Amino acid sequence: MRKTTAFGFYFFYLAAMACLMPYVVLYYQELGLTGAQIGLLSGMAPLITLVGAPLWTGIADATGRHRLALSLAVGGAATLALIFPILKTLGPVVVLVAFYALFMAPILSLADSGTMSMLAGQREMYGRIRIGGTLGWALAAPIAGMLVQTHGLKLAFWSYAALMFLVLVICQRFVFVHSPDRSRIGQGIRTLMADRRWVLFLVLAFVGGMGFASVNSFFFPYMQELNANETTMGLALTVSAGAELPVLFFANRLLRRFGGRNLFFLGMMITGIRLLVYAALRSPAGVLASQLMNGLTYPIAWVAGVSYANESAPAGLSATTQGLFGAVVNGFGAAAGGFLGGPLLESIGGRGLYLVFGIILFASLLIIALVERRLPAETKAVLSPGESRAE
Repeated sequence: MRKTTAFGFYFFYLAAMACLMPYVVLYYQELGLTGAQIGLLSGMAPLITLVGAPLWTGIADATGRHRLALSLAVGGAATLALIFPILKTLGPVVVLVAFYALFMAPILSLADSGTMSMLAGQREMYGRIRIGGTLGWALAAPIAGMLVQTHGLKLAFWSYAALMFLVLVICQRFVFVHSPDRSRIGQGIRTLMADRRWVLFLVLAFVGGMGFASVNSFFFPYMQELNANETTMGLALTVSAGAELPVLFFANRLLRRFGGRNLFFLGMMITGIRLLVYAALRSPAGVLASQLMNGLTYPIAWVAGVSYANESAPAGLSATTQGLFGAVVNGFGAAAGGFLGGPLLESIGGRGLYLVFGIILFASLLIIALVERRLPAETKAVLSPGESRAE
């Protein structure tokens, strides 16, 4: 039953995201905003996530009210989404984006923490639970594309809100493990941030977040440049989601083979290749074929990152550690990607944008690999699969 609950959460949550996320920049463009203004909005929301995710998850760990925090976040995001279609000017949009980002900030981190708690001794099966999200995205993306093409962008927001209210219902069945000793939270955070391998992991997560943001926020404008219609855009998301299924299904074997940390690095490398492929393509058909790479980029990197964060979490800080990882990827990294991506899209177009982000990612991988080689042997020890520092 607990696996079904988590599976259902990811199914409807990612279905909701498929209805809205790809259309946000198109919504900004429809309002007539400039590239700099779009960059501001695209970067501002993740920057709020950077603060909001650790704040929400830290409070949840300190109080033991994880389910309440998750419910408030989901309900708030769903309600605010209904307001977006009636806004027409930059000022109100900025305010609403800020509040929406604050509510969205902790959702995945809290859900991942709860899922890991409910999986207990089967935490390596997290990837198979996340297949629910892939299926939700794959089914919702083409439907959303057809609805938006026929009825306009307002349908993206309404569909998102409806699905998120279903997510709110499912949240009530989540079960979280509470630590009996919450007095050492500050000490635990200091211990975690003193781990140089963890810090380097977060640095790469930041750069990866920039790359993921470039795909999440600017993929549809990039496809517009290639003369793709909304239905083709939705199909591209379905193809990418389908490519996730075998990877997520066998993620437990990949984790046993490589370990969470090494698998995360591998996902980052393939993400860099994908960005450079986007830069080279010139037709929608080529983009559809390239979407088959998706399973080995964000999905496998997220599964590996969640696994490594769970291994690294000090006792009683599972949600906080997931919150830090989520904040760096979806907050700090996505903010930088948004701030940089908006002006790049306006000045050199989508293909140039992906070339820049691909180069940044590969340069970062090289630098981090060189830094890791200089770490002391005891610092470079890797946890074996299934080993955890968390109680």
